[in-house]
Amino acid sequence: MKLTKLSLIAAMLIGSSAFAIENTKVSGDINLFYGTMHSDGGTYGGASTDLFDAAGAYGDISVNLELTTDLTKGVSAGAKVTYVTTLGLENNLVENTWSNTHAVTSNQAASFATRAQLDDAMYMGELWVAGTAMDTTLKVGRQSLDTPLAFTESWGVDANTFEAAVVINQSLPDTTLIGAYVGKSNGSADDLNATGHKNNTGLNSVAGYATAAQAGYMAQEGKFNTFGTNGVYVAGLINNSVEPLTVQAWYYSLQQLADAIWLQADLNVDGILLGAQYTEVDVDAGTNKDEAYSFMVGYEAKDMVTIKAAYSSVDEDGTIGVANVATGNGNSRNGAGAQSKLYTEMWWAYGSVSAIGADSWSVTAETTVAGIDLFAGYYKADIDPTGATDEEMTEIALTATKSFGPLDTSLAIILDDFEDNAASTNNYQSNNLQVYLTYNF
Repeated sequence: MKLTKLSLIAAMLIGSSAFAIENTKVSGDINLFYGTMHSDGGTYGGASTDLFDAAGAYGDISVNLELTTDLTKGVSAGAKVTYVTTLGLENNLVENTWSNTHAVTSNQAASFATRAQLDDAMYMGELWVAGTAMDTTLKVGRQSLDTPLAFTESWGVDANTFEAAVVINQSLPDTTLIGAYVGKSNGSADDLNATGHKNNTGLNSVAGYATAAQAGYMAQEGKFNTFGTNGVYVAGLINNSVEPLTVQAWYYSLQQLADAIWLQADLNVDGILLGAQYTEVDVDAGTNKDEAYSFMVGYEAKDMVTIKAAYSSVDEDGTIGVANVATGNGNSRNGAGAQSKLYTEMWWAYGSVSAIGADSWSVTAETTVAGIDLFAGYYKADIDPTGATDEEMTEIALTATKSFGPLDTSLAIILDDFEDNAASTNNYQSNNLQVYLTYNF
């Protein structure tokens, strides 16, 4: 699903009990994601579209093949290959895609109307070696990461990853220390051919396929490029000495670009959920720091329902906002940006709550009825940065998810309403219907 979260510790920590010298595992999944959108257009919304029309539809298929093995006691290795294809449905049933990895090839003579095909993409998203000794794990190579300001986004048909060296130590009681150097990323923020995260209609617009420079959260062809300017250093601490309370602190050095911190505390006492976040990004070329804070309160009745309400505020005088630096190309204000870790993050219209000057609210509820996981969310962002016009983004998201053995299925309905209070011609409304199918093997 779109908001599936990857745990940094679960993804990278390899305990000694997990090793068996003969242990080799091959696994993977096949994903078919389809969406269709009704939009009334507007400057930001693009051309008006109707449900099930090719111009308002987007689709992709991906196949992930993973292999993990133990090289020797305490040392393991893993690899993941991803293949992405439209099955030739572009120019036919869909005119948009989930992934930016496709390259574009002309398949018509110059005398005919300009049409093109989206090439299939195949790349190795993970290739790592990890070793554990004396409460310390070192993992080197291509891998997923889940840190607050640089992370793998797993909502799409494929997922961005990193080339990194990560050290995790658990020598201190109830404390995990993380240190990392991240050298490369295949996220769109490091792809010179990419123009953004998502377009304002919600997906990678490839109507007409005129150029290969389409917006997206992935680099074209899954290519790994230098992360930031000269790589990024990350240091983190996660502590739960007081059992209901988990605190974390992160520091980032994006060399010659910015320094950043992220502080967070989460409390779960008898089902009562409380959370607080603070982040600060000091851009070298910026006049002011990007600062943001967020609060969350909720209640979890085990095996019944979980309800959360959250508020966040991003300083109006910042430079780039506080979204994922691996996939965000600058500050976005209309649901066309990178995902963020703020409690108020919308289900679909990323880039709004993390934008400069955004005050955001959200209310969500989750429950299970007759074996079907149900989710409902209401989100609103009032975006008013210094020197710019006031904008508003409102989103309602409803999802239903159920697994049938190895097949995971999900249906989502998303209603987005964007308003520019200074220029009504920029306004747009869009209604998305999405189907997610994943077969695990």
